[in-house]
Amino acid sequence: MSEQLEIKFRLHDGSDIGPRRFPAATSVATVKESILAQWPKEKENGPRTVNDVKLINAGKVLENNRTLGECKSPICDAAEVTTMHVVVRPPSEKGTEKKASKQPTENNAVDCKA
Repeated sequence: MSEQLEIKFRLHDGSDIGPRRFPAATSVATVKESILAQWPKEKENGPRTVNDVKLINAGKVLENNRTLGECKSPICDAAEVTTMHVVVRPPSEKGTEKKASKQPTENNAVDCKA
């Protein structure tokens, strides 16, 4: 029988999703898909895709192509519930970043009359 990890996911407001059991061979991307499916509908600014979610375990951001077993911290105990923090990338408004960076400000204006 493969190792099972029991994980709960702590959201930015302190609420949790889970706990839920995952095989250690489960990819981080698959776990993120599970989080998307279980995301509370009443919460604003929820993630839209797997790439909008970052999972943090023991201070490390988990990579999508790794498995939970590869990312497991040595301080995690298989008999205990592991808490992972979920960070959601804020929605970006396309085009506004480029416009804002091209506008000159008084501080970086150059006086050519010297």
